[in-house]
Amino acid sequence: MSVIFTDSSAVIKRYVREVGSQWVKNIFTALPANQVYIAGITKVEVVSAITRRGRGDARSERIASSACALFLTDYMADYQIVEVSALLLDQAVQLAQRHSLRGYDAVQLAAGIQVNQFCLTLGLPPVIFVSADRDLNAAASAEGMTMDDPNAHP
Repeated sequence: MSVIFTDSSAVIKRYVREVGSQWVKNIFTALPANQVYIAGITKVEVVSAITRRGRGDARSERIASSACALFLTDYMADYQIVEVSALLLDQAVQLAQRHSLRGYDAVQLAAGIQVNQFCLTLGLPPVIFVSADRDLNAAASAEGMTMDDPNAHP
């Protein structure tokens, strides 16, 4: 069993074809053996990113709409959601300052750290932090997390 935390940049690869998409999809072929955690804000980030990519023509908008619908269905079934709490936001503020992260990236990292601490407390292996964002990956690594970048798996 692997416990994986994915940020939005990795999750979107499951629904939009880009470098690393197949690798991300493979994470989900092992459900329920793999447990995949995401921050609650990922719901907004992924729908926003898919919708923005679909702007421009009717065909792209239909594809984006289908991808969003699939993600929202999967959101309820395939992901363990880390709710954003005041404590998580306080930790995100510290991470943003320490690593010069964008706001939502700091929240993503704080959520990943929270899941990692939970797993280690239970004697489980450390979380694998999965992100396609270089700055976020560098911060995760600096915080001692095991990480992987889907872009490294074409």
